[in-house]
Amino acid sequence: MDEEELQEVLTEYDIKRTDLPKIKRTDPALPDEAEVGDVVRIVRDSRTADRAVIYRLVIN
Repeated sequence: MDEEELQEVLTEYDIKRTDLPKIKRTDPALPDEAEVGDVVRIVRDSRTADRAVIYRLVIN
């Protein structure tokens, strides 16, 4: 995510970057270009909604 888009999400939920759930850099679901400190958007299929969008902070 770019910083502007990230700031919109953080403002919407009234949270800080460090409040986001974490994902390890070694997780195979991450794209190769993801770096520690990045925030990634993950879109999953959902049984109760058409899709679920979640955000994760990349850590070591």
